[in-house]
Parts: sequence; C-alpha cells; structure tokens
Amino acid sequence: MTKYKRNFSSADHCVGILDDALRTVFGPAPGQRPTPKSRVDSDTDTGHKWHSARLMRVNHSGEVCAQALYQAQAITARSDEIRRAMEQAAQEENDHLRWCEQRLAELDSHKSYLNPVWYSGSFAVGALFGLLGDRWNLGFLAETERQVVAHLDGHLDRLAADDHRSRAILEQMRDDEQRHATKAINAGASELPDPVKRAMAFTAKIMTTTAAWI
Repeated sequence: MTKYKRNFSSADHCVGILDDALRTVFGPAPGQRPTPKSRVDSDTDTGHKWHSARLMRVNHSGEVCAQALYQAQAITARSDEIRRAMEQAAQEENDHLRWCEQRLAELDSHKSYLNPVWYSGSFAVGALFGLLGDRWNLGFLAETERQVVAHLDGHLDRLAADDHRSRAILEQMRDDEQRHATKAINAGASELPDPVKRAMAFTAKIMTTTAAWI
C-alpha cells in the first residue's frame, strides 16, 4: 500500500490512490507471508471445485473491498498513529488478496468481473467514515471485521470436507480479521448505531451474492 505523508501534494495523493486502485483490482496482489498450508496436502475433489471457486471468488472480492476501505481510511485519518495502523492492516490484507487469487487459479476459476465496482463503492464509504473522525473510522473498521469474521465462519462451514487448501487460507484470514477488530476496539473505536450495522450487512449481502456468480 502507498505510504501517505502529510507533506505530499494533492497530485501525489491522486497518483498514489490511482496506483493502489489499479494494483488491487487488476494487478497480481503483492504479499509478504506465504500461503497457509494444510497438514493434509491433497486438493478438493473435482466435483467440489466449482463450489469452492464460488466461495473463494466472494472472499477475493471481499479483500478488494477491504483494500479500498483501508486505503480511503488511511488517507482521511487525522492521527498519524491511526494512519499507520490502517496501512499495516492493509499490508496484511494484501496477503489475503494474494492467497485468494492464487487459490482461484488453482481451482481454474476467475476473479469477479465486478471488482472495479466493489472497489469504488468501498473506497467512497471508507472515505466517508474517515472524514467523520478517527473514532468513527475505527468503529467502522471494527464492525466491518466483525462481520467479515462471521462471514468467514459461514464459508468454513460450507466448504467441502476435502478442500483442505481453501480451509487453511480462510482460517488464517479469519484469525487476522479478528485481530484487526480487536486492535481497532482497543484503539478507541466508537460503537456504530444498529441501523448502520444493518445497512453494512445488507450491502455486504448484495456483494457476496453477486460476486459468487459474476
């Protein structure tokens, strides 16, 4: 993720935002950690590949959304400490993006064709909460991660029993997302109103349902 400094010009910011967006949506995802491995090295049965691919495509799109949110929130954060926390979380989310991308390739499937739409919408929402102030910024992050953890738990339940590779990836992603939520809460996140939480869940449902097919 591009490191945003206060002494950058508006043009620098725009170039950085565009570069991040293009890398996230179209380029091979960067990453630092190796792909999680299962103790069982066998891959899923051919008959389950289509089902696993749908789930991993949704998770990849979710990581595209996460990158957009973190990038927007880092730009609008008022505290340097919060900005650094957002950037660090985005780097870890880049690992998730790469893992999902690699798993989709192994399953002979494709990323969602609507990823540019998911990125744009998520960036706008992340910027909005960032502009409301750091406590709301962190609150949105914490609630997003809570909902992502619940979503990943659901996918783990739905995975075929023999899809050990996808399971190892999703379990590590879930652990990382839980840690991000805890960090945001400990940093002073504000609790979001229930209507906002419901709106977030409804919007996420639209994305996950659509990305599974397109």
